Amino acid sequence: MHHPLKRTLARLSAVALLVGAAVAGAAVPASAAGLTLTVDVGQVVRPATQVAAGGLYGVGSDSQPTTAMLLPLNPTSFTQPAPGTTHLGNGATEPCCDSLDVGYNITRAGAQQFIRMPDIYPSFPYVWQGWTDWETKVRNQVNARLAETNLTNVHGWELWNEPDWTWNTSAAGSFNSGWTRTFRLVDSLDPVTPIVGPSWAQYNHDRMLSFMTNAKNTNTVPDVIVWHELDDMNWDAFDDHVADYRAIESSLGISPRPISINEYNSYNQMDIPSVAMHWMAAFERHGAREAHRAYWFEAGTFDGLFTLQNQPTASYWLYRWYGAMTGNMVRTTANSWLDGMASYDSSRKIVNVVFGGDWGDNTVRVNGLGALGSSVKVELRFTPGSGRNTAVTAPTLVSTTTMTTSGGSVSVPVAGMNAEGAYQLIVTPAGGPTSSWQQVYEAENNTVVNALTRASSSASNGFYVGNIDNDTDMRSDSFVDFSVNVPTARTYSMTIRYANGTGATSTHGLAYNGGAWSTVSYPPTSGWGQFSTVTVTVTLKAGYNMIRLAKGSPNFSGGTGYAELDSITLA
Repeated sequence: MHHPLKRTLARLSAVALLVGAAVAGAAVPASAAGLTLTVDVGQVVRPATQVAAGGLYGVGSDSQPTTAMLLPLNPTSFTQPAPGTTHLGNGATEPCCDSLDVGYNITRAGAQQFIRMPDIYPSFPYVWQGWTDWETKVRNQVNARLAETNLTNVHGWELWNEPDWTWNTSAAGSFNSGWTRTFRLVDSLDPVTPIVGPSWAQYNHDRMLSFMTNAKNTNTVPDVIVWHELDDMNWDAFDDHVADYRAIESSLGISPRPISINEYNSYNQMDIPSVAMHWMAAFERHGAREAHRAYWFEAGTFDGLFTLQNQPTASYWLYRWYGAMTGNMVRTTANSWLDGMASYDSSRKIVNVVFGGDWGDNTVRVNGLGALGSSVKVELRFTPGSGRNTAVTAPTLVSTTTMTTSGGSVSVPVAGMNAEGAYQLIVTPAGGPTSSWQQVYEAENNTVVNALTRASSSASNGFYVGNIDNDTDMRSDSFVDFSVNVPTARTYSMTIRYANGTGATSTHGLAYNGGAWSTVSYPPTSGWGQFSTVTVTVTLKAGYNMIRLAKGSPNFSGGTGYAELDSITLA
């Protein structure tokens, strides 16, 4: 986000300027290459959690975008301005979006948020007004959040933003000292909510080493490490940045922290679907916990996924395809500019590949399709590179074909590719998915709050959620929010696959769509990670619903004992 709007293009020779278009430049290869993207369905990378489906200032109010607009995108998290004010970001015409005012909309959409504390200043760049003023602002923000006892899903205080060029060293002293002082103040007021940073505008080894050394020496190491990736076409440097940071962490004896990129994509290329796809693939491949689309223009449009008239843009369909990924992310192997990400949902036998980046005639080869049978249905869709101000009411269905597998593989030709747009390839058994709507929802694919995802061969998708242990208050309550999409309004049976190694019956609270709480009882199983099932009923509306299973949650007195969650199945 907060960078000068004129940026040096990293690879000018590969940028085609679009005269009169809504975007300033497009990243495209020089010529068609006849490339092959390889997808290996049997090679699991991680559970599908929509790592890159977040946004900076993406939510403008409790109703903009509406929760119904957000839910199909399956957003992971947002960064929002400080409570107690509105903030005018660079490039904006209207200030926005107090984190507490928008927090319930974010929670209803199944997402979490960082609170950006320096956005308490009304505009950007921040104008430092002294330590007394800053510490008063910090106290007011923390106290306002603590008073909002019904609001869950605040998962980090971001102490500063882009200090490599916004911190006033001459007036405030060194940033490292300022970090230590602010960390200690926030931690004294709220020792529960994670603290995140340093939020550099660009990754830099020397700065990160200096910062982490000071943080280690002063016992102020962030709970989540944050930096920004805002350079044109620099997605191929992300793995180097991760490796460098992990080496610093290891050299200092600091336990591994999650990595968040809470601003990604450049001003010049923000609304080119294939560029966003490259970033998304890099974050999935190289281990970011979450990543947020950058804010360069208007708040409340999910950073250009919607027009100002609330219509979907071309990029919206890229993110909607991504939001539909369930089961596990599987390995993709890029070939020059042709790249993508893919998921496999074994419960419905659906392979979902989102890809792009090259002109001309190319191929997607999908391996490991044995479970889908000897012939498969292949659907190909396209969304153009039309920018943030052009509505795209639906993606284009390019083709639907039936293909015979060979050795469990198919090679799908994609003729006449457009390097700015993005593509979706859906592969299912020849007769279609094994069910017409998603009935199995894995806990690890959904919103896991104050709990841990663990791997196990006994879990239904290879992963489950454990350590659902806390019920103290809205900051530390442990729960899983399941976003489910059902075809009709009716009462459904919901089978919960769980493990309970306590030796006695345990309980969770169950609530959906903000309704009243009931209790689910889990008889003991043979041990932790050893699963059984219980079945309850839920009355759901047609379309999206949010179901919470909780050890603790606002307005719920708390569960008894402990239980792990593998999945829920609706019927």
